[in-house]
Amino acid sequence: MNQQEMTDRIATGQGFIAALDQSGGSTPKALRGYGIEDGAWNGDDEMFALIHEMRSRIIESPCFGNGKVLGAILFEKTMDGTSGGKPVPDRLKERGIVPFLKVDKGLEDEANGVQLMKPMPDLESLLARARDKGVFGTKMRSVIKANDTAGIKAVVRQQFAEGARILAMGLMPILEPEYGIKSPDRAEGEKVLLEAIMEGLDALPEGQQVMLKLSIPAEAGLYRPAIEHPAVLRVVALSGGYSTEEACAELAKNPGMIASFSRGLLQDLRATQSDEEFDATLGAAIDRIHAASVA
Repeated sequence: MNQQEMTDRIATGQGFIAALDQSGGSTPKALRGYGIEDGAWNGDDEMFALIHEMRSRIIESPCFGNGKVLGAILFEKTMDGTSGGKPVPDRLKERGIVPFLKVDKGLEDEANGVQLMKPMPDLESLLARARDKGVFGTKMRSVIKANDTAGIKAVVRQQFAEGARILAMGLMPILEPEYGIKSPDRAEGEKVLLEAIMEGLDALPEGQQVMLKLSIPAEAGLYRPAIEHPAVLRVVALSGGYSTEEACAELAKNPGMIASFSRGLLQDLRATQSDEEFDATLGAAIDRIHAASVA
């Protein structure tokens, strides 16, 4: 797929984006969920080798390339690895799946009810490498924990500022200001978030587009204005701690949003499953998430 084909696939495809981007801090938890306990590896290299084996098993599963998965978000080490004997971005595109890269370096300490992203001084060099490997876009995550207007606006300003750096390098940014689903004031705070997002979208230069990755809103249909904005290529939803069933049920209430799930996709996969069991389990999750994304 060339750049235009990837753009069209994401813009109009009937499916969802898989999140396979667990980083150093979240990898042990992901491995435990997969049935591999902490003592099974010695050092980061062995840990990342194990998580890469899991991701490659997912990428090579027959159901992963059945057309229902539009894209996949990768961790940097996954982008640099291989699957099916080929570089991962090339292998994904061969299977009709658009590759994205997680680029944030984690979160700052909480202030004003939010966690901003840590600085990314080497972002351009990472983006150049990703672009050379055929990656289409990026994803970066901030977290909102409370309805604090100053904090929410700071998160959105930072997301759009970093998005401008990504656009300048010829890649498509997914802006992810995640609103914690357990926040008691989420319904009101998400309205503040939407207002800040719309201001950022309106300020984009004509012809530029971004993607948004948002928590499934407490008020169904809240993000419709962003979905319909000409500066938005696609709005995707994170599972945010919901189970697969919960996330799919909530997502189906929001036409125009498609899934970009991690836990909601991977929760029932285990290292001890046979290939047949693994493929059947993954296929069932893909079917459920696809159905919610096209509802």
